[in-house]
Order: sequence, then structure tokens, then C-alpha cells
Amino acid sequence: MEEPTLKDIMVHNVTCVSPDMTVEQVRQKIIESTFHGFPIVENGYLLGYISAKELLRHIDKPDAKIRTVMKSITYSVEVSESIQEATRRLFRYGLRNLPVVDEQGKIVGIVSSIDIIRSQIERTHNSKVETVKNFLEKHNGLKLKLIEKDVPLEQIVPTQKSVRKEELDGRKYEIKRGLNEKIITIQRRNGYLLVDGHHRAIAARDMGLKTFKSIVLVPNDLDVKLGLEKTAEKWGLRSLDDVHIDDGREKTEIEVTALASSGEEASSLNQRLMENEQ
Repeated sequence: MEEPTLKDIMVHNVTCVSPDMTVEQVRQKIIESTFHGFPIVENGYLLGYISAKELLRHIDKPDAKIRTVMKSITYSVEVSESIQEATRRLFRYGLRNLPVVDEQGKIVGIVSSIDIIRSQIERTHNSKVETVKNFLEKHNGLKLKLIEKDVPLEQIVPTQKSVRKEELDGRKYEIKRGLNEKIITIQRRNGYLLVDGHHRAIAARDMGLKTFKSIVLVPNDLDVKLGLEKTAEKWGLRSLDDVHIDDGREKTEIEVTALASSGEEASSLNQRLMENEQ
């Protein structure tokens, strides 16, 4: 899997404001949106950035044009620069968002600290996916190819008996904020066997989503019965509805989380695969 670029992780459809809008107009725009500020753009060119905090400094001048109150210096990053450079700039200046411009200074996107975090979380998949792929190929005589696609949640067969409610609530918050770390599934003839991402999948289902992004391992032989599959059948797991939600009053299995190091994730996942093959 190729390393993501700034162009891959940035938001392309940027909500902007004109320098000729008034302080009151921009205030209302912030109130009606979920954003904490907007790039100031004229004829496609980035002129500045107005945050809610900066706007408060001029709240006593509701009719003043943004052009007259905006800072003369704004921070941005060129689309050709690296994610690492964007990260340094965001944290060096304590910014939430960083406009992305082309060589002419025209705005082409915006990147936030959330986008940076998301890109790093998604990178942890490489180790986990390779662990699953190598294990299945070795122990089942299979060849697998990797694809990425949205899989229907109703077609997912879980391999974990329970999830923690506290973790589930956390995953719902992450999904709302756009931290949609992909789940890992194995394609079967009548659905997808869920290897990693039970909390995410159930949280998405509870939020009314119908599909979720997944890295799918596609075996060259769909009729080979896998250890995880046998375990799911033994536990009576046929859909996400069969997974028990633990409210914390009882002991439960702990799912591998995205915040562990890649090495720890791969090791834990490998152990789980081995146990299910026995």
C-alpha cells in the first residue's frame, strides 16, 4: 500500500468566505456550521484565515469588512509538500486547520489535525493486514489479494463474542469526527468475515450506516473453511446482532485497538488467529 500524500488526506471542497463579507455575516456563518473558522479567498486566491477566536476580537464592529480586520500573515502549505511538513506547521503554530494552496497561491484544499491523525491511524493497518494475509496463506494453502471497498454491514459475520460499551461510544465519536479507520474482512461466498474492527462496525450500524470502508482479503478458494469461521459458527455468530455489548460489569475480550503500536497489534492479532486455528 502506498504512503498517503497531502493531496490524499486533505479536504478538497473547502468552505470559504469573501474578504468583503462583514464580521456579522461571518459570525452567522460560523454559528450555522460545524467549523471553527474559514479561509478568506478572493478570485480563488488565499488571502488569509479567520477563526472564531479572531472574530471575537472584532465583535463590537459587526459591519466591518473582513478585509479590514483580518491578519496580514496567514499560514498555509503547498499541495506538493509532505504530510510531515503540514504536521509540523500545524503544531508549531497551534493551528486547527491549514489551508492548502497550489504554486500560484490558489486554494485547493484544507488539512486539519484530525486529518493528520486519521492518516497515521490508517497506516497502522499495513502490519495487521500483512499478519492476517501471511497467516491464512501459510495455514490454509491459500493465495489472497487485497482490495478496498465499502462492505454492507448486514453481510458481516463477526468473530468476536462481545464488545465494550465504553469503547463503542468512543468509536461513535471518532466516526462522527471522520476518523473512519478501515475494518479488515475476509470475503466469503455469502458475506464478509470480520477480522478486525468489531467496535467500529457495530458503532457504524448503531449510527444508521449501511456500509463501512474495509480492507478485504479475497481468497483464491472461497470454499476453504477458516479457523475464525469455525469459531464463529461454534459461538453462534451470524451477524453483528449476535455480538454482546458489555457495559463494564463483566469481563470481556479486548479488541486490538488502533492506538496500540503496529507491532503490538500484529502480535496480538497473530495470537488470536492461532487460537482460532486450533
